[in-house]
Amino acid sequence: MTPHVKRDGRTTRWEQHRAERREEFVLAAVRAIDTLGPDASVADIAAEAGVSKPVLYRYFADKNELHAAVGAWAADLVLGRVLTAVLAPASARDRVTAGVAAYLDTLAAHPQAFLLLSRPAGGTDPLAAGKDQIAAKLTRLLGDALRHLGGDTGAAEPWAHAVVGLGTSVGQWWLERHTVSRSAAAGYLSDFIWHALSGAAAESGVDLSRLDAGDGEVSPIRPAEPR
Repeated sequence: MTPHVKRDGRTTRWEQHRAERREEFVLAAVRAIDTLGPDASVADIAAEAGVSKPVLYRYFADKNELHAAVGAWAADLVLGRVLTAVLAPASARDRVTAGVAAYLDTLAAHPQAFLLLSRPAGGTDPLAAGKDQIAAKLTRLLGDALRHLGGDTGAAEPWAHAVVGLGTSVGQWWLERHTVSRSAAAGYLSDFIWHALSGAAAESGVDLSRLDAGDGEVSPIRPAEPR
């Protein structure tokens, strides 16, 4: 039994080391893309990481897998910042505004990386898994809110995916065009999302403003428990 335990220990350490190295290479990829733009090559990323291309390919099967890992990093970053904003005590309307502002601020911090991720290449979308992850979190938040207000919780999932799709499209448009300021884009987007959600809810007799902090009830919008 002892050799088996030792092998398991070595395997665990190797898996941890591999995960840490992958994370280092993903961050190097983000730095390279931020500096050189969406066309940064694998060679550019390897140089930024201080390794050769063959070393990089020990951790990622190809460029698409590397970009998918960057997409997962981006989704985690967006989700963390947006959730922090929307879970802060405020009115429901102001939470939407804060969440949208946090989203566009995150894109503005890494514009080249997010431009790359918003332009799927080779038939693959590096943000696909991340968008599903964000939509799942938003579905649970909206579902909790609708349940608290006595609304139709079945609306939560399609509404969540609609918001994610809208945010992705507007984010890409703003990064590519910059025809309005970031604050203006955030204002337009948050207005649209709020009126879409509150209007659809009102059609079924649900008033989302009842979620406002200070209305005498505990807001149901809170961090979801880990699965």
